[in-house]
Amino acid sequence: MSRALIARASAGVLLLMGCWIAYTQNQARPPAQLTLNKVKEDLYEIEGDGGNVAVYVTGEGVILIDDKFEQDHLGILEKVKSVTSQPVKYVINTHHHSDHSGGNVKFAGTAEIISTANARANIVEHKQPGAPDNLTPAGVVFTKQLSVFLGGKEIRAEYFGRGHTNGDAVIYFPALRTIHTGDLMANNSPLIDYNGGGSVVEWTKTLDEALQLDFDTVIPGHGKVTDKAGLVTYRNNVEKLRSRVAGLIREGKSQEDVGQVMAAEFGWTAKGMQMQWSLPGMMKELR
Repeated sequence: MSRALIARASAGVLLLMGCWIAYTQNQARPPAQLTLNKVKEDLYEIEGDGGNVAVYVTGEGVILIDDKFEQDHLGILEKVKSVTSQPVKYVINTHHHSDHSGGNVKFAGTAEIISTANARANIVEHKQPGAPDNLTPAGVVFTKQLSVFLGGKEIRAEYFGRGHTNGDAVIYFPALRTIHTGDLMANNSPLIDYNGGGSVVEWTKTLDEALQLDFDTVIPGHGKVTDKAGLVTYRNNVEKLRSRVAGLIREGKSQEDVGQVMAAEFGWTAKGMQMQWSLPGMMKELR
């Protein structure tokens, strides 16, 4: 075969490969596996793919706390429809991250979106690296407290201060003695988003304020539903982490040294978001 034919054949193969890669990368992701769990009377939570979504059912409509990623919209609606025929009337975002607010773009035309003023500003100012361009901010905001009344039921959204970000809302269901913490409690170890205004110093103070509420059940931002004792344990672990890092900094340890301790003692992964977002900020905040 001549060199010209070989070159043309090779170019054709490369073109086909490029088309295949473009095709496969543009295919829709398969639907995420979402799980609906009953928390208490008329209160459910949806786990899977993004942050935990709370579903509060009333006789006049549904209130959602967070709405995961955009691609989870139909899955969330399917779970809601499995327990009620009522439409979603309100979505309250616990903070601006796209795994908790990405569905706003789908709900904005039919439901009122609510968040703290800081959370809205963080979306408008594109504070989250790599977030979708169409991330939709809330249309209604508050600075300290906001109550939603629907179908004879009340939800209170409270802002107690900085922690995971500078706009974290704690959502309180007073009649059910339950709170949704957003990522002020998430998995086993905190992610401090310094670009989004977070603070490891203020985090425990914020949780101390939340702990003054009258509740016995906690829906975390990620992880399984727990209780007040579980939130106290998480709060104390944040304090332990902060004290450990502050001590290492006083000893003159480098960021690399501190990162190794975070990996060994707190389970942080070498290329994880905590190492990327939290570690450099803690080195500055705790000096």
